[in-house]
Parts: sequence; structure tokens; C-alpha cells
Amino acid sequence: MSNLLQTVRAGFDTLDVDESFRSMAMENLARWLESSELVEYRPQIEALAEGEAWDLLLDSFYQVIPFGTGGRRGPVGVGPNRINTWTIGTSIQGHSTWLKRRRKNDSPSVVIAYDVRSFQDANKRYRQDLPNPVLGLSSRDFAERAAGVYAANGVTVHMLARDTGTYVSTPELSYAIRHLQADGGLNVSASHNPADDNGAKIYNHLGGQEVPPHDEELSKEVAAVTKVAQMPYEQGVEQGLILALTPEVHAGYLKANLARSLRRNARSAHVVFTGLHGTGTTTVVEVLRDAGFKVDVEPTQAPFDGAFTNVPFGIPNPEVAESMDRAVAMAEELGADLVMACDPDADRLGLVVRHKGGWRFMNGNEMAAVVTRYGLMARTWPRPPIVIKTEVTSSLISRVARERGAKVVGHLLVGFKYIGEGIRLLEEVGRFYNIEGHVQDFLIGVEESHGVLVTSAIRDKDAAGGALWLAEAASLEKERGRTLVDSLEDCWREVGYVRNALVSTVMRGATGRSRIQSIQRSIREKPPTMVGGMKVTAFHDRADPRGPFGRVRSGTDAASRDVLVFEFGETARVILRPSGTEPKNKVYAEFCGEPGEALDAAIPRVNDACRDLAEAFVIEMLGRVDIHLPRWAVRVSGLVAVEQKQHFAEVLMPGIVERLLRDEPAEAWIDAELVAYGRDARGLVRSGVQAWLEMTGPDEAVAAGVRALFEV
Repeated sequence: MSNLLQTVRAGFDTLDVDESFRSMAMENLARWLESSELVEYRPQIEALAEGEAWDLLLDSFYQVIPFGTGGRRGPVGVGPNRINTWTIGTSIQGHSTWLKRRRKNDSPSVVIAYDVRSFQDANKRYRQDLPNPVLGLSSRDFAERAAGVYAANGVTVHMLARDTGTYVSTPELSYAIRHLQADGGLNVSASHNPADDNGAKIYNHLGGQEVPPHDEELSKEVAAVTKVAQMPYEQGVEQGLILALTPEVHAGYLKANLARSLRRNARSAHVVFTGLHGTGTTTVVEVLRDAGFKVDVEPTQAPFDGAFTNVPFGIPNPEVAESMDRAVAMAEELGADLVMACDPDADRLGLVVRHKGGWRFMNGNEMAAVVTRYGLMARTWPRPPIVIKTEVTSSLISRVARERGAKVVGHLLVGFKYIGEGIRLLEEVGRFYNIEGHVQDFLIGVEESHGVLVTSAIRDKDAAGGALWLAEAASLEKERGRTLVDSLEDCWREVGYVRNALVSTVMRGATGRSRIQSIQRSIREKPPTMVGGMKVTAFHDRADPRGPFGRVRSGTDAASRDVLVFEFGETARVILRPSGTEPKNKVYAEFCGEPGEALDAAIPRVNDACRDLAEAFVIEMLGRVDIHLPRWAVRVSGLVAVEQKQHFAEVLMPGIVERLLRDEPAEAWIDAELVAYGRDARGLVRSGVQAWLEMTGPDEAVAAGVRALFEV
């Protein structure tokens, strides 16, 4: 082992990362190699060292995968910075100890849900001819291990029995915890992440995630775990510590959503739905059909499939418009009005609307504005309704809500747990920040990442309730010869056109984490005063104790508040934050038109201005860590890592031009160069290629060749 560690240390020394990362990786690696409980991981560790996979080894061992927004999420694999039996086990052991300490002499209980994932090592990071303890592990496998840990600690578990052939979605888990009066819950899922990711998301007794400082208490409990108690799943069932969820829980979840119907006679909209191989067919489809809507399910993406085989790019995220292409094609054939989609755990909702002979994808901000407006208009409310949203979500929602007499809390940190906390405070103390009211006044909670909640019976985002309201709204518009796009345009006419843009910059591994930290530190310490020719008129650091969130209450609070806000007069803003669940920085830009400005003039002007502002900020941000991309490379899909965007600018496009000028074949070379970009790579770079054509003005023959190669 000594020789192996020396070899690895020499390999780590070749990497451009902080020494603290290398040192911690070596400590964790030695611990894993010495542990008798982790011996099954050793063959793959040795193989990584033999293959000189220093980046992967360092990233796998330089830290213990942290708690993000309520738990752990990330790639499945070998090491403490991966999801595996060890990181799941320690998470649940810590949660069990925490629950027992809070309940004291009583026996706590939890509900466990899980999604469709199964780790198949799609990127072939590990040796296929060697034992691999995580290969083939499904979310159900992780859930059963977690159930065994809970049971061994005397915690009663409620979960689906084996071989039921179905799943419990994230929002249904939230409902089940409340319905069963459990003390907490666990969701084994990585939401919309790639297929080889997974996670453990911890819930409290209210069906939401803990907020600071309580999440810090749980995080510390998990970090202190040195030994994990374990009981075989079958033994837990025999002893009555692992109980099967009954059908009444699912029925109650459906009933809670159906109870929020606002116009029970509005049922004319025809919906095509895709679950993107996930659990949405058990939630959205059943709610809509029980409500009386005609719903057709796209068949190729309907089977539960943890590899997300028929989803473009392998990314089952309804924020990605291409994920719904198959459902749109089906809707066109059937003459349907709407296409809806969910991510695998069915908390996010995607929407495409038939409009004027074509199909219009609605992003999360647009969808939130439309569904909020419908909720306010569909009936008369006895008291001013309350709308809750996160700060990065469009101000269009606040404007629409206030225009119609609602109270708005619109400045929350990212994470639906903060919306759930708002509902709790309305319920228990009748106040949330400066808004007074009752829980019955809660109308809707929304976030830009396609999250909607329309009932206080659930404390996480729920695609089913949002789908019900949108289908009702579409039905009312259909009866008037209009669509939800017309509803959106009404929002703009009433309060002014607002455009939002999100640019994500993926930075993987320990090097990426170091870059993300450096960017935040640099911009916090020396914020830009001009961006894209626009003057910064105000700068807000949400970690500042003088701001709306007061003193920093915990380490988890500090992480959530790593948010920097730039204002450009009354017209525009940019928000920068690192993602809490993925290795990326996120830049949210907003640009507002003038109230009363004609839409045909405002839309192109504001759209261009918003895009330019977002891209200028990204270029400024990357420059802080000595990464310099042309603007056309910035437009490559946000699913592509920054290293590939550099490769796109410095190698791929120059290489294509060179081959076209020499009249050499380029197809095979392009495919080889794009392997590292991920599945459906030409689609991922197509927007960048289009921008390159527009911005560089290439020779017409070269331009024609590039268009043919990328179908742009």
C-alpha cells in the first residue's frame, strides 16, 4: 500500500490544484485502503492509479461529498466524494442518530422513496473486467441499504414493498411524510442529473428539507459517523421495522392535488405527456386523468428506465426543450394542445404549447407567470393570496401578482425548502418576513427551475398540481380561441415585457471546485463596475449580515448565501451563484422593457440586451480564473463543461475550418473530438456553431460545409 500511495501522491503533484486538496485526498485514500469494511473498492482504486487517472482519483477522494440542499447528490462511484454504499450508509446513520436525539424516548419513523436510476458507468470511468461494488446498483438497492441502517437503529421505515413495479415521486414522498405523521424521510434520487448520478435527500417531519441552522446540525451529525449499524432488509421486514406503504397514501396524494382544482368545468385541453422514463406517469398523468382531462402518454419515454435511453443528451430535465421533442411530434399527430414533461422524480414540470400553427416551449419563468396569473384570476379570494418565489426567479411573477392584489415574498434563496419554510411560518406564526397571513392564504410557490407548488398539503415542488392548473388555464383559453402563449403575452402587456436568461458554466472535479471558489472570492472582493457597457448601480452580497437574511447562522447558511447580485438601474440585474447540487456556476440575467411598450418592439430589443448582458458577465467571470472564451463558444450548451468549451473554441472549430479548406473529410475527426462532450454531442454544440457562423463571417464555402456538418 505504501508504494501505491507514493505513486498516487506523485500523480497528484502533477495537477494544478490547492495543496489542501491533494493532502486531504491522500488522507482519505489511505483510510479507504486500510479499512476492512471498504476492501471491495480496492481493485478499482488500484486500477485508477495504474491508469494514471489522477484527476478522477483526486476528485473522488479530496473531500467527503457534502450536504447540499438537504442531502448528498453527485456521481456514483468509488471514494468518499461519490455516491456509494459508504456515503449513503453514513448519511442514514447520522440521520438516525439525529432523529433519535430529537425524539428522545420515542421510536422515530421515516418514509423512503426512490427513483428509477441504475449505475451502469456510462462514461466507462472504471475497469469493466474488475469487481466494482457500485456497478448495477439501483436507487432501490440504495434505498434498501438505507432501510437496513434505519432499522438497525430502531427507526421504523415506510416504503414500497419489493417488486411493486412502481415508484414514489418526490412530491408524493412529501405528502406521505405528513399523512403518516412520520418524523422524516429519505429520497434516493438525483432528480434531473445524468443517469450515473444519484443521491440521498433528507426530509423533515413537515415534508420539506431542513433550513439553516437545523440542516447544519444534521450535517455535523453525519460528519461525526465512524461506524454504521446495518440490518439486512429482509430481517427488517420480518421484525416489523420496515413496513409497506399502502395504496391509501397514493390515493390521498392524488386527492390533495385534485382538491386544488379552481375551475372544474375547464377540461377541454388535450395533453400529451412524457415522464422521460421517470415517475411522472404515476402523478401528473393520474391527476390529470382523474380530473377529467384527455391525456396521451408518449410511449418510447414511458418505461421506467434508469439509463434514460430515449432522452436527448441522456439528461432527463424538462428545462431542456429537446427532451420533449418526441412528445411534441406525437402531439402534432394527435392534434393535442399541450405537451408536458417531468424529470425522473416528478417535481419539475416542462411545458410546450401549440400556438399559431407551431409549438412554443415555455421556460420556468414564463410558466410560473402564467400559472400564477391563472391562480389569481380563476376565482375570487376572501383575503389577499400569498405568492412565494426565489430571488433568481423572474420579477415578472411579482409584478403580475401585485397587479392583481396578491402579497409577495420574492427574495428567497435558491431551494424549494425556503418556500416550504415560508408555508410553515404562515401556518405556525401567521407571518413570513414582512407578510402577514394564514396558511390558507398561500396560493402558489414558484422557482425558475420549473418548480411549482399549489397546495400546502405538500412542502416540495410538485409537477402534478402545476399541471392541473395549467391544463385548466389552457382549457379556458381554448374556449376563447386562444392559448397559454396569449396568457403570457397578457402578462407582458399588463406589467411590461421581462426577459430572463440563465447561463450555466460546468466546472468539474477538484480543479473546477477551486475555480468556482476563486470566481466567487474574486468577484466578491472586487465586483465589476461595468458589464457589457452597462454601469453597475448596486451590488449586494447575500452573505452580508446587514442584508435581508441577517447574520449567517451556520456553515450551510453561508453556502446557501453565496449569492452575488448586481443591479443596473431599474432596467436589469445579474445574479451569480454556484449550484448547490451540480459542479457549476449559474448566471441569472434579467432585462426589463418599458411598461406600455409594444411587444413587437420590446421583445427583440430586450431579448438581445438580456443575452448580451448574460454573456458579457460570463466572460467577465471566467476571466477571473484566466479562462478566455469567445462569445460564440459561451453559447455552447450549458450541459457542456468549460474545458470542452475551450476545446470547441481552440481545437474543434479551427480544425473543421482547416479540413474544409483542404477539402478533407471531417466527419470521423469531429466524432472522435466530440466523444468527451457527452451523448448527442453535435446537438450540444449546435448553438455554438450557429453563433460562430453569425459572429465570425467565414468564407461562404466553409460556412456551407459547417452548416451541413451540424445541420444548422
